[in-house]
Parts: sequence; structure tokens; C-alpha cells
Amino acid sequence: MQLDSKKVGSAILSKGFRIDNSHHHYYIYHTIDGLRTTVRTYISHGSKGGINDYLAGQMAKQCKLTKPEFMDLVNCPLTQDGYETILRERQAIADSRPE
Repeated sequence: MQLDSKKVGSAILSKGFRIDNSHHHYYIYHTIDGLRTTVRTYISHGSKGGINDYLAGQMAKQCKLTKPEFMDLVNCPLTQDGYETILRERQAIADSRPE
């Protein structure tokens, strides 16, 4: 299975990731509240536009997700709010919302 790297980049940008200005291949997750987190991933553009199964698994790990969850993030069933819920449950980000 090969994923289009442009589609992946576009999908994760729509879910709260931002391009790190210091390096154009890194994407850093920002919460709904706009807080920068330590969650980041890298998209290699040297693979002729495609992200193979192995790289998708590596990106999933970087995003603190299982590979099926990552596929849901890219293909849009997993919303930004749902993604943040997963990150909070896994203690990858702090809960910044008031109770």
C-alpha cells in the first residue's frame, strides 16, 4: 500500500499539525487551543511522492498512534478532537482544557 505524501501532508495539516519553519519536512502538532506540543512527524519527499507501509507505520509511531489510527487520521474518520483525546489518554500531551 502506498500513500500519497501530499495527501498525508494536507490531511495532517488540517488536523492541527503545522510545518516547522526550521525544516520544511517536519510537522509539529499544535493543540486545538493553539499550544505547541512535542508530537512531531517527518514526511520524506525523496520516495517519489509515496509513503510505503513501513514509513506509514513509522509516522504512526511518531504521532503516538497505531497504524490503523494513523490511517484514520489521514483518511479523515479521526478528527482533531478525537486525536487529542487519544494523545491525552496516552499522556502524550497535557490536558489544557478547563474542567
